[in-house]
Amino acid sequence: MISSRPRNMIEVILMTMKVNVHEAKTQFSRLLSRVKKGEEIIICKSGKPIACLHPLERQVDRRIPGSAKGKVIMAEDFDEPLPHSILEAFEQ
Repeated sequence: MISSRPRNMIEVILMTMKVNVHEAKTQFSRLLSRVKKGEEIIICKSGKPIACLHPLERQVDRRIPGSAKGKVIMAEDFDEPLPHSILEAFEQ
């Protein structure tokens, strides 16, 4: 039987659902909707896992240019050569 819908994104990420072959056939569209949201579905036959449905790509939020404007501060000398003592530490 299909369990209830996850309440938050953490539950979606951590949740793995197991269904039998008959249920997978009759509820395939619903299972795909859950997979699209990030859930993994294990299909079992006689209680043993035989297949896995999982998203091919994670949905990534598109970057909004300028969204960090005023939040990043760089020192005036950020691109100056490093002091000799620090350079030596890299060479060890």
